[in-house]
Amino acid sequence: MLDIDPKGSPDIVCDARELTTLEGGQFDAIYCSHNLEHYYRHEVPKVLAGFWHVLKDGGFAQILVPDINQVMRATIERGLDIDDVLYQSPAGPIMVLDVLYGYSTEIERSGQDFYAHKTGFTQKSLLTVLRRSGFSRTYSMVGNLEINALAFKGAPDQSARALFNLPHD
Repeated sequence: MLDIDPKGSPDIVCDARELTTLEGGQFDAIYCSHNLEHYYRHEVPKVLAGFWHVLKDGGFAQILVPDINQVMRATIERGLDIDDVLYQSPAGPIMVLDVLYGYSTEIERSGQDFYAHKTGFTQKSLLTVLRRSGFSRTYSMVGNLEINALAFKGAPDQSARALFNLPHD
């Protein structure tokens, strides 16, 4: 596990913008859940270049981010204000504000600005930045206010196709 915050005792303490400083081609997969939105828009390609760098050929990144399209739609359809609760999570109530700008309770408690959201994604914008970053095969789905994307460095092999039920190109 990689994290910028050492308190969780990750295997590697590293800012994801610095992944190119690590040995290249060492991982089969990257799981990036609700992290990419914590970087400014102009930094996202640098993070993805790091993913590309540390992945083996044929490896993939699974990336989950809030779906700003769905969040906006739910906010409007339900007549919510920015401070209204959008959903309940195991951590507690999540306001519209928290999805857009980062979990305010954690930001306040920790005093760490790396918990803040600095950009957002729609399905289209996420797939676009993944492709521009060199990932040759991308797949995605939306639901539960998030985007779940798979980005492959090369073509997915048979085991990956079976695991994720991917179509044959």
